[in-house]
Amino acid sequence: MPKSYYILILFLLAAFTVRAQKPVETKGYPVIIGRDTLFTFYTGQGLFEPAERAQVVTKRIEELVNRIDFNPDSLTLKNDTSISVISYNSQIILAVNNKDATFTELNRPQLAASYLVILKKKLGNYFSDSSTKQVVINILEAVAVVILLVILIWALNKGSRWVKLKTLKAWENRMDKLAAQGAPVAYAKRLLPVVTGLLRIGRFILIILLVYMALPVLFFIFPSSKPIAVQLLGYIVNPFKSIVLAIVHYIPNLLTIAVIYIVTRYIVKLVKFIANEIALGAITLSGFYPEWAMPTYNIIRVLLFAFMFVVIFPYLPGSDSKVFQGVTVFLGILFSLGSSSAISNMVSGIVLTYMRPYKIGDRIKVGDVIGDVVEKNLLVTRLRTIKNEDITIPNATILSGHTTNYSTVAKTMGLILNTTITIGYDVPWQTVHNLLISAAEATDGVLTEHKPFVLQTGLNDFNVAYQLNAYTALSNQMAVLYSRLHQNIQDKFNEAGVEIMSPNYFALRDGNHIQIPDGYVPEGYKKPGFKVDK
Repeated sequence: MPKSYYILILFLLAAFTVRAQKPVETKGYPVIIGRDTLFTFYTGQGLFEPAERAQVVTKRIEELVNRIDFNPDSLTLKNDTSISVISYNSQIILAVNNKDATFTELNRPQLAASYLVILKKKLGNYFSDSSTKQVVINILEAVAVVILLVILIWALNKGSRWVKLKTLKAWENRMDKLAAQGAPVAYAKRLLPVVTGLLRIGRFILIILLVYMALPVLFFIFPSSKPIAVQLLGYIVNPFKSIVLAIVHYIPNLLTIAVIYIVTRYIVKLVKFIANEIALGAITLSGFYPEWAMPTYNIIRVLLFAFMFVVIFPYLPGSDSKVFQGVTVFLGILFSLGSSSAISNMVSGIVLTYMRPYKIGDRIKVGDVIGDVVEKNLLVTRLRTIKNEDITIPNATILSGHTTNYSTVAKTMGLILNTTITIGYDVPWQTVHNLLISAAEATDGVLTEHKPFVLQTGLNDFNVAYQLNAYTALSNQMAVLYSRLHQNIQDKFNEAGVEIMSPNYFALRDGNHIQIPDGYVPEGYKKPGFKVDK
């Protein structure tokens, strides 16, 4: 075999051996900050794959350089037996393991030290891009932002003036219409400065917002002021972010509150339906009066909503905070101390509801006040007198005293009107009885099915007291009925020639003219003279 043939075989064997020993190429994942690759990871770390590890380290470094107080010299390196850690003020930035060193000619501590040098150098230069081209570009961008801000403020001023003119025109048209209808416009004119002032305040707030939003854009253009831009944006973004997150986290509690409220509301509707049916008489309960239905419903409704609030309270935001609980206790004490009389009236109102001493429309007497009941609630009762005077009486006052109801049995048994006159002993009592009864029967509003009657209530020194009693169903017209009754008594007694000399006769009576109107004096009557016996 030729010598050249052996040489070729040896060359091919050597080439194959070298190819077989060449390691398999591994894909690396770079950490890029500001379009500059700092280093590349070929292996994972802990639970992170190489790609995830590069993303996490990149994010940490970006957050680090965005801090307004960042100082590259505060980066430190700590070598352990199996890992090297680079941190910034106790915050871990990245970790270097032994596998990372197999892809370089350095050992692990040396590789970690080189990473620390790269971070200090690159991040130190991150804020100092001072190339002329970049500076010019940054300045032009800042000028463009300022010009845009000026244009927006100008447009906002123009728009606010247009809105103000439209508002003034609409306001003037409205004033003209009101004046044409004869309505007073002085109050509306006084409101106009308030409206224009609100428009000015709104424009001022919008200008402040535009300027504030432009500042982060300007600071973000220049690398050295990017942390300030991030800080300014954080003042706006972070509160909204916190609000949105709080709302999202509160959704389960909100759903619970909604379910409790809906269930309570439908229970209240059911109770109201039953109460209405009882009040209308469609449902009857033994011992439960129809007029109790709506007051009972109101009490049950208050109790149900109070119970609902007790159940919902733990789900309210901040209900577990000491401040919220302290304020709640303070309000409870304040309410208790300041509403003792109100609570007394409320309890009295509930008691009066179930005592049923009166109802709306009844003519009652409370103390010295007589009037018709026009309103009754848990706190007070309002009466309207015959003079159209509305008098408010606390329920506690009514409960602590006595109440006279003139309307309770007026429709069934009849209310007895009574009045007393005194007549001399010279008139037969039968005549007086007949005259009084005929006067009652002649009065409109007096019941005919119940015959009037007379009681002799006193035998006085000079006269007899007669009390006339007549039935009526019109308890709300007592004053008018008494007036008619007195008129008829006068007419009947005058027609019969009987004098009403209340309260007393005088001893010297024979020399005086008879005390009845001239139209009723008998024809030929002469005033008697005084008779004096010698």
